[in-house]
Amino acid sequence: MRIIAGTARSLPLKTIEGMDTRPTTDRIKETLFNILQMDIPGCYFLDLFAGSGQMGLEALSRGAAYAVFIENNRKASQCIEENIAFTKFAKESRLLTTDVISGLSSLEGKYTFDIIFMDPPYRQGLEEDVLRFLSRSSLLKPDTKIIVEASLDTDFSYLEELGFGILRFKKYKTNMHVFIQKRQGQE
Repeated sequence: MRIIAGTARSLPLKTIEGMDTRPTTDRIKETLFNILQMDIPGCYFLDLFAGSGQMGLEALSRGAAYAVFIENNRKASQCIEENIAFTKFAKESRLLTTDVISGLSSLEGKYTFDIIFMDPPYRQGLEEDVLRFLSRSSLLKPDTKIIVEASLDTDFSYLEELGFGILRFKKYKTNMHVFIQKRQGQE
């Protein structure tokens, strides 16, 4: 696993051993960042269920102004800390070692984000919990893009009720990225 492009290009990243995290493959990460390339420079990026921190670090490498990482697993959080230090992005980042909802609550009133990426454990409904929180959160700008990495069978039928719309789906062999945004007039 490595940084694909930008100022930290080709730097290898650590990840924790075992099945506690499921790192996004380089090919899928590259596809995602090609889609987001015009939105990344100068953005505030929020990496939820951050794992190794690779998504937020990729965003910083490509010109994001700031990234916040939220990860509950202590070993993974230590890994993110080491990756932040190794890529020299300590000044442009913040790591919260807590569950995602507590982390989001602690950020209220302090930040707004342009891009929120989440890759929660599959089939546990965690993306719905986070989206319900975000639907009434001050962390969103009117045009914030939320990207959820999810299994192909994940249900997003509740989005409209929360005031969100789907911008696009990008399906891969075993998972997908769902691009979500608040519908206009829903702030």
